[in-house]
Amino acid sequence: MNNFAEWLKQPIKAVDKTHEQKALARQQQLTKPPGSLGQLENLAVKIASLQASEIPDLTHVHITVYAADHGVMAEGVSAFPQSVTAAMVRNFANGGAAISVLAQELMAKLDVINVGTVEALEEILGVLDKRIDAGTANFCQSSAMTEQQCQQALLIGRDNVFSDIENTQLYIAGEMGIGNTTAATALASVLLACDPTDLVGPGTGLDQQGVQHKLNVIRRALEQHTTQLDKDALTVLQTLGGFEIAAMAGAYLTCAKQGIPVLIDGFISTVAALIAEKIQASCKDWFIYSHQSAEPGHQVVLGALNAEPLLKLDMRLGEGSGAAVAVPLLRQACLLHNGMATFEQANISKGDK
Repeated sequence: MNNFAEWLKQPIKAVDKTHEQKALARQQQLTKPPGSLGQLENLAVKIASLQASEIPDLTHVHITVYAADHGVMAEGVSAFPQSVTAAMVRNFANGGAAISVLAQELMAKLDVINVGTVEALEEILGVLDKRIDAGTANFCQSSAMTEQQCQQALLIGRDNVFSDIENTQLYIAGEMGIGNTTAATALASVLLACDPTDLVGPGTGLDQQGVQHKLNVIRRALEQHTTQLDKDALTVLQTLGGFEIAAMAGAYLTCAKQGIPVLIDGFISTVAALIAEKIQASCKDWFIYSHQSAEPGHQVVLGALNAEPLLKLDMRLGEGSGAAVAVPLLRQACLLHNGMATFEQANISKGDK
């Protein structure tokens, strides 16, 4: 499984349509008017089909936060200093971050992986050191990654999925990387062939002047790499992406190949999902979209994926936090699907409802 090309060639697993039909039929038999549980019914059917199970279950959730730094930070594109990335890695491990609190409440497995902080970190209990380099290169001057680095990052995501594949019923990828909304915006602009003006946002809290500067930096990068950006999605990822974005895309691809449902987080996670879909079509069949972020570009990317997010809470934290907040909703959809009585079991005629 070490050969990148061989892994990439593996097909996306087909969704089980038989179990989809069985789940739809069961929903019609439950003691409620058809459609009265709204999206909860659709969710239960989707999860049943993805798990190929008549009893969908999301007890075992695997959450992974990928952390890395970005060379484009040299252009002053964030309201926060780059040192925050490493500080947050420590915070994840110490249980103080939002995703740490949510993962504990969900009784989910939480992995934290350092894919490329600027400085090498000390050994931290609960953090996997997979550091590729001291952050990516500044994509205003060169490609963000070498081809080898990009492949390495994708395979880190792949290997994380395989590390607990027997137990994972739902996979969530989160990210931490100061400057990564700039990378995600540049990536989405190219992959969707749209003006970055339609996507750029405040990220960690830039004011209007800061957002304009960020837009100018992205425009400069796109002009710098015109010939590279006419190529395939992997080349675009290598040119403009981040180690953590590539790792998430690798994890998403692996989940879709292996048949593991994925709950997508916010803007950056959705851009990684877009990359996975552009690399290998039909990946998105395995994706459920948790929420619509407050970041302006998120709605555009969701639209391109024909995605219907479950929640709109104006969140923009990242880390996988929005996805984690949506997990109880998915669990309740399964609980209702599995636990409600049918009309026959309850000895109720449908005419009585």
